[in-house]
Amino acid sequence: MVEDSTVLDRVYAALADPTRRALLVTLRAGDARITDLAAPRPISFAAVARHVGVLEDAGLVHREVRGREHWLSVRPETLRSAEDWIHDQTSFWSTRADALAERLARKRGRS
Repeated sequence: MVEDSTVLDRVYAALADPTRRALLVTLRAGDARITDLAAPRPISFAAVARHVGVLEDAGLVHREVRGREHWLSVRPETLRSAEDWIHDQTSFWSTRADALAERLARKRGRS
């Protein structure tokens, strides 16, 4: 598996913040403007805009300008690359853990 560690670093840094994760959850309902994302939250429009900027830098959100409005949507393919990395690690370590458990079981059988 070839990975772009810079992309993964940005994705995981973006996902480390609960507000940014909440923004991604909100965007599951469909495209939204920053105003829409900021309205139900107890933080300022500027703070939400900064969080959106981090999500954009990580490639998790796409901005489309429609007239005077900026609409945001999730880019699921970027989440998929992070998910693939986690899956690859889980698969590797699960195999190793299974091999260790098998070896320990054989050792117990001999003693």
